[in-house]
Amino acid sequence: MSKSIERYGLGTSNERGERMIQFCEQHDMSVINTHFKKPKRRLYTWKSPGNVTQNQIDYLAINSRFKNAVRKCKTYPGADIGSDHAPVIMKINIKLKIPRRKSTKAAKYDVSQLKNEELQKKYAVEVKNRFECLMLENCTHEANEENVNNI
Repeated sequence: MSKSIERYGLGTSNERGERMIQFCEQHDMSVINTHFKKPKRRLYTWKSPGNVTQNQIDYLAINSRFKNAVRKCKTYPGADIGSDHAPVIMKINIKLKIPRRKSTKAAKYDVSQLKNEELQKKYAVEVKNRFECLMLENCTHEANEENVNNI
């Protein structure tokens, strides 16, 4: 018995069933129809004309991560859908979480500190140094452009 197919299925597997098992194992999926113990009338998904044979050939497969979120899975053989297949219904409870983002709140500055004269002087010097640096960069950049244009 593979990990993707549980023990409560109906009948035996053929070549197509084996391919489905391989597909489910490669993609880490589980077949939910076989997960719950149900009476035979809730397992078969196809019946031959004349109700001679009944087989389980339609399956619901989900990612194994969500296997424990499935609450119920059964067929409705009496549904009037004009087909020899019975609809397969699954009830699932999924709790989706909103991914948390890093907060991008603006830094709060203590403006009351600017009343301190010593800090005012330090702030003025710091601002002056930054603008001087920008002016020097701008001047050197313009001088470099003039040199390039003169060449």
